[in-house]
Amino acid sequence: MKEENMKILVIGSGGREHTLAKVCSNSPLVDKVIVAPGNGGITKEFLTFPLDVEKNDQIVTLAKQEEVDFVIIGPEVPLCNGAVTTLASEGILAYGPNKEAARLEGSKAFSKDFLAKHGIPTASYGNFSEIQPALEYLSTCSLPVVVKASGLAAGKGVLICSTLKEAEFAVQDMLDGASFGDSGREVVIEEFLEGEEASLHLICSGENYVTLPISQDHKKVGEGDTGLNTGGMGAYAPTKLVTDEMLIEYENSIVIPTLKGLKADGIDFRGTLYIGLMLTSNGAKVLEFNVRFGDPETQVILPLVQEDLVPVLIQSAKAGTLPSKLAIKNQSAMIVVLASKGYPESYPKGEVIQQPELSSEDSQIIHAGTQLNEKQEIVSAGGRVLGAVGWGESLEQARDRAYELCEKIHFTSKYFRKDIGHKEFSRT
Repeated sequence: MKEENMKILVIGSGGREHTLAKVCSNSPLVDKVIVAPGNGGITKEFLTFPLDVEKNDQIVTLAKQEEVDFVIIGPEVPLCNGAVTTLASEGILAYGPNKEAARLEGSKAFSKDFLAKHGIPTASYGNFSEIQPALEYLSTCSLPVVVKASGLAAGKGVLICSTLKEAEFAVQDMLDGASFGDSGREVVIEEFLEGEEASLHLICSGENYVTLPISQDHKKVGEGDTGLNTGGMGAYAPTKLVTDEMLIEYENSIVIPTLKGLKADGIDFRGTLYIGLMLTSNGAKVLEFNVRFGDPETQVILPLVQEDLVPVLIQSAKAGTLPSKLAIKNQSAMIVVLASKGYPESYPKGEVIQQPELSSEDSQIIHAGTQLNEKQEIVSAGGRVLGAVGWGESLEQARDRAYELCEKIHFTSKYFRKDIGHKEFSRT
């Protein structure tokens, strides 16, 4: 494939994909970026195409029709459906893991068994597809206990249960197929880990990898980390929580054994490996694996990368050698998610978004749940609507710039947390 004047296709419709499209469009190697299906804000900036991301044949058809040189798959669903495998079979280079490697995210039961097999630190657990054995296992667990739908559940299939009754209900509700559909046909019952979470993103090419800045996400909808779990209400990077020495330790105890284990199991892992870490009093443990860039973490990690990311993504996709490290700006970044009030449960859609021209050198608006109405106005179309991203010499500067944007955007049900980064600001 040519590696100049490239045409890149980004698959997806969220804030992660908007960020990836912007990053690719800034590359001197790239002539054009197209996005499918995109969203309201992406359509104002890039050429977009209607597409069902769950249909591999549609992705292949579009890539051929538009004669793209490289495809970047953003969301987990097409990755777990084998989009990269299908594209490869048609001779189209794509960034992301193949179908087999994507099982690390697609099945929590598979990933827990993988961790146990290779001696990688994680919470003790049991996998179940029948109610009675699951209830018997629950009776032996300490409380609180975590019940997870094994399949993909858009970040919402994890329940922390403080009573046995609550846990039993969660298990029965999932295994009966009511609460999470097919994703809950198998459940993982897991020891509850205490500590702080951190997100470690790697770009991988087999056992070769390069790390991106460590970030922290805010999953709970309410301030003070209260309320229901969401796909993420905000994030920042880097975090003082993980020092350079700690990162080396995590690479030795978690990253290297994971990539060696994948190779030993005959899995050729290329693409993003996002390791959700819980930093406990007994060291770091793996909470989960994701096989794509996180959302909203991507929106704060990628602006901190100083060099062109496109050649690195291409090397990963080709199973080539990656650089030992990436040049990272000596800055901090923060995103505050502007959601529709009521998210993650029921919320209004179709509200017109008033957004003045807000681009600047140190902040940007990233579109997530937006679309264009018949008047070509940008309207809300999802729970997480926009992301206000700021960066600067300090996290305080990044925060001020992000929240300044939040105040300039208006739609009727606008809701955002006002305490993103609160743990970081309390660290001495």
